Amino acid sequence: VQLQASGGGLVQAGGSLRLACAASGSISSRNVMGWYRQAPGKQRELVADITSGGNRDYADSVKGRFTISRDNAKNTVYLQMNSLKPEDTAVYYCNVRPIGVRTYDYWGRGTLVTVSS
Repeated sequence: VQLQASGGGLVQAGGSLRLACAASGSISSRNVMGWYRQAPGKQRELVADITSGGNRDYADSVKGRFTISRDNAKNTVYLQMNSLKPEDTAVYYCNVRPIGVRTYDYWGRGTLVTVSS
């Protein structure tokens, strides 16, 4: 399974970016796709995830600003990021895992998001 992420870049504070991540290969139909991020000197953290049934979960720091969505037919997950802040600067990684027992756990390479003040 490969995860190909796109959409990172440099944006000014208050701006928007949209990330996309497409999964290719064989994954279970019931799964969770998500976005994590890792800022310099910090641990990787969950930003948002969404189940194949559409249940969403967000980090408190992004609630009301970021929206996660997915296209199950394309095995693609999106992250719409609005009202970006300098503290959102990080490498963003997409992830896919099964619902329930984590029998697999696939990661994309990461895409850099830089928010300037």
